[in-house]
Amino acid sequence: MSVLEIKDLHVSVETDQGTKQILRGVDLTIKEGEIHAIMGPNGSGKSTLAYTIAGHPKYKVDSGSILLDGEEVTTMTVDQRARAGLFLAMQYPVEIPGVTVTNFLRTAKTAIDGEAPAIRTWIKDVRESMARLRMDKSFAERNVNEGFSGGEKKRNEILQLELLKPKFAILDETDSGLDVDALKIVSEGVNRAKENTGLGLLLITHYTRILRYITPDFVHVFVDGRIAEQGGPELADRLEDEGYDRFLTESNVG
Repeated sequence: MSVLEIKDLHVSVETDQGTKQILRGVDLTIKEGEIHAIMGPNGSGKSTLAYTIAGHPKYKVDSGSILLDGEEVTTMTVDQRARAGLFLAMQYPVEIPGVTVTNFLRTAKTAIDGEAPAIRTWIKDVRESMARLRMDKSFAERNVNEGFSGGEKKRNEILQLELLKPKFAILDETDSGLDVDALKIVSEGVNRAKENTGLGLLLITHYTRILRYITPDFVHVFVDGRIAEQGGPELADRLEDEGYDRFLTESNVG
């Protein structure tokens, strides 16, 4: 069974005002097949954790470890992390002019598997996945995310998730900017990917609405760069009712 372990992770970033510490000792273990939701107020470090796992150069690991099946991830390049089985669905997916969705997906699949997928079965897989995500087939020949709406960009992220079959996926506020229909379609895609491959999920969100479609096994509350509380799905419901004031007050007192 695959395991992603985050041990006493401290992360900082350079700003105009100097070095700012964002993560202040995060411990988190995600096993294959588990869904972990991370919730918390703005600026608490949720997205920093996502981008640090993925290897964004802006974020500096001051101390601690990220281990994937016992191997240190922090020394890997971004592409090595992807090949090892880590996937990040971004809050704001970037446009890639001049690269079609089809070519992008096939190149990524080839890099991860070490060999190109057979054309006939690959085209069939892409078309079926696009149909399930209610993506018009014309998107296959369009440039990646160029001219896509917010919802179309998020569906394209989940298309990648379904086809690339990572061990662990980090979804960074994938629900932001989605209407109810798009949220349901995207959530169904995530659940389908999990059922088909047994991947582990780290779901970063502000709101409980996506958790109505993707049921977490564990909920972690991030405050001031640390995990302030952990629990099951019922913790998300409590946050919906109470907000984060209690945690922020405790943080200020501490």
